[in-house]
Amino acid sequence: MRRVPVTLATVGILGSFALAQPAGPHLNPVIDLLAAHKAVFGLATPSAGRGGGNRGGGRAAGAAGATGAATSAAVPATPPPAPKTPLDLAKEALSHPESDYLFNGSMEYGVDRGLAQFTELHDAMVEAGSILTKPTVRLKAPLAVKTPKIAPDPAMAITNISRQLNSGVSIVIFVGVESADEVRQGIAAMRFKSNGGTRPDDIGSAPKYWGLSEQEYRKRADVWPLNPNGELLVWVIVESKPGLAQVREIAQVKGISVILPGAGTLGGVFRKVDADGKPVLDPNTGRGMRDDVAWEGAIQQVLAACKEFNVPCGYPITSDDVEMRVKQGFRMGVIQAQGDAGVQTLALARAVTGRK
Repeated sequence: MRRVPVTLATVGILGSFALAQPAGPHLNPVIDLLAAHKAVFGLATPSAGRGGGNRGGGRAAGAAGATGAATSAAVPATPPPAPKTPLDLAKEALSHPESDYLFNGSMEYGVDRGLAQFTELHDAMVEAGSILTKPTVRLKAPLAVKTPKIAPDPAMAITNISRQLNSGVSIVIFVGVESADEVRQGIAAMRFKSNGGTRPDDIGSAPKYWGLSEQEYRKRADVWPLNPNGELLVWVIVESKPGLAQVREIAQVKGISVILPGAGTLGGVFRKVDADGKPVLDPNTGRGMRDDVAWEGAIQQVLAACKEFNVPCGYPITSDDVEMRVKQGFRMGVIQAQGDAGVQTLALARAVTGRK
């Protein structure tokens, strides 16, 4: 199929999102892209798996013996490559400057589960040159992380978000959102008390990750677009029926810069049932079958709220659906595929939105 560049104007999603901006570019480049109504796409942070190499070494040796190869000793198997170090992963992450940001979901179910490894990676990214200093200080790849669901314990959410911000995070993603108040509580947790928020004064090592002094960090560590000079972004994921029921109210909360339908989770919410209300099972897998019509309707419900209130809408895109989703009006993409598959999806996404 021939790929036709699709501009954001073509899909009719420019809206009125522009706000007063500082004279120079932001340290967080995603902000300038959103303010300019440009599409935004990001890769997932690479994982510390083992690399490639000849995984069939042992099988090859066995084949040689079976065919009577002229050798008196078995051919040694190729040893597996060593696991990648944090610096290896950092260099890999920064090797794709076409990625507008980097996404990490390891802390969705608990900050303690992923913070140490995340911090190791961020330390290595600074060592690998993640901060540009000329002509102004600027991040090559701001980091976006999921924070645990806010509603069950808003007080713990303040602690969770503070710890993530102190590790240099630029974008906080609120998962499983079901009310506007929940979003407001999360936004407050990202703002210092001097800005009307609930974030503690402790800032940990955050200035190091932004290449700023402590004083300058405190000045700029606020939520955009509430503060035109702020460098922090709030993204919201709606992924339940209660969240969908409140999505219009959620979309009206000031301070949200992107809303996403949690497409994967919603796929589990909307399942086919028979006339008796029992789940319809896939004959091949024995699992419940997704109700594709209702699932797509939920995705479009989130998109409609985004358009109504002029908030950019995001989607967990793949190479199979990026063109369709861009044409529908989505202007932010999370690419969860690792390796070559992710890079290829990123290239396609930039092509169909005219991002050179």
